[in-house]
Amino acid sequence: MKKLFYPLGLVTLLGFAALFLYLETKEIIQFDSQMAHLLGDNRVIGLFHYLGETKFIVFIMLLLIAFLWFRSNNYRGMLFVVFTVGLGNVMNQFIKKWVERERPDVPQQLESFSFPSGHAMVGILYLFTIAFFLTEHQSNKLIRVLIWIGAVFITIMVGLSRIAEHRHYASDVLAGWMIGYTWFVIVALWYEYRNKAFKKHTL
Repeated sequence: MKKLFYPLGLVTLLGFAALFLYLETKEIIQFDSQMAHLLGDNRVIGLFHYLGETKFIVFIMLLLIAFLWFRSNNYRGMLFVVFTVGLGNVMNQFIKKWVERERPDVPQQLESFSFPSGHAMVGILYLFTIAFFLTEHQSNKLIRVLIWIGAVFITIMVGLSRIAEHRHYASDVLAGWMIGYTWFVIVALWYEYRNKAFKKHTL
């Protein structure tokens, strides 16, 4: 990963902490209200929630694990997927139960807690994981950039879909992106460190 991505992971961790600490302030409540008014009931954006559904993500991640296994026996890569998406989902559920923030008050609302958004957090984790491995050995810079642009775009739309459908507050989504990206960077650092250590050992 580019060195710029590493400090950004620290910035997003601090941003998540700030959101958590100021979650009930007037500024955050006003921000959530404005975003709900701006994006609420947008059916086009709402369609992107399907790309953040658990069954879909599990299916795609199983395909990625199979690809890493059969293509190059990349066992560390397979662990990368388990750490980012699997443990990331567990982390999301833990934080939700710890914070216990209620979801927006709308008819037929989901029963789980709201902060941070699972679609936003696990969405960024699985999409960035796919982009990471698609670009790991890609020499064409343009293709690498396009893949990452695509991953970022879909990540944003999946997160915004939760606001459009009134399933989450905007601050839930923003927090999901932040803590999700931080966790992704941590796992990526581990993966790259282990790869470098293995190469030195085999020389």
